[in-house]
Amino acid sequence: MKPAMEKLFAGGVAVLVAGVLVLGVAGLDRPVHAAAAAPAVEVPAPSGIADLRQPGVHRARVVFAGGCFWGVQGVFQHVKGVDSAVSGYIGGSGADARYPRVSASNTGHAEAVQVTYDPSRVSYAQLMQVFFSVVHDPTQRDRQGPDRGSQYRSAVYADDAAQRAATQAYIDQLQRSGVFAAPLATRVDGGKPFYPAEDYHQNYLALHPDAAYIRFYDLPKIEALKRQYPALYRDAPRLVMPVSVR
Repeated sequence: MKPAMEKLFAGGVAVLVAGVLVLGVAGLDRPVHAAAAAPAVEVPAPSGIADLRQPGVHRARVVFAGGCFWGVQGVFQHVKGVDSAVSGYIGGSGADARYPRVSASNTGHAEAVQVTYDPSRVSYAQLMQVFFSVVHDPTQRDRQGPDRGSQYRSAVYADDAAQRAATQAYIDQLQRSGVFAAPLATRVDGGKPFYPAEDYHQNYLALHPDAAYIRFYDLPKIEALKRQYPALYRDAPRLVMPVSVR
């Protein structure tokens, strides 16, 4: 995800194929493979305890992990009622919360996004719908699109017991619905510290819309959000200020 030379070399052939045949651009910041980006799916609205509304609460947080945090952050920055979406790491130690270490896939960390939202404007149930439909493919285990490794796992980290219960209930509901052909791989967890990622990862989609990876894998997610949830979509993303000194 960082424009690192080892990733450029590792995906050299795929980069050339995708760059020439798909995007026609050069100077890619990470490998782009010629396979089509996964289409968004339409999921049912959460029901029962999954339909968490949090009345009287005006500030709540949850951490979503669903592959490369560039796209996850980018989608939630376009959701009305989301006050902040910060890219970062969760699941491992503070000493390992650095991109080069997390990229080794052995730190316990997931690339994730901490979403701070106003439940009076967007419900937790609506955030889950967005997460499980347009943000990522929840059936993929320890991978997402072209990215491989445990840091790309599907997970929801919620310190609030009601959020955790709602998430598990919604996963069960989605599994029963048959919307997904494969079992969902999403983990539900809590009580883990979140560490903001380096500043160059923040607002990456908004700042680099012409980057090949963003154009091929992440901008379609923004279009899917606008198409499937027009009432939730806002055109101007809610960007975050620099959050770290790393």
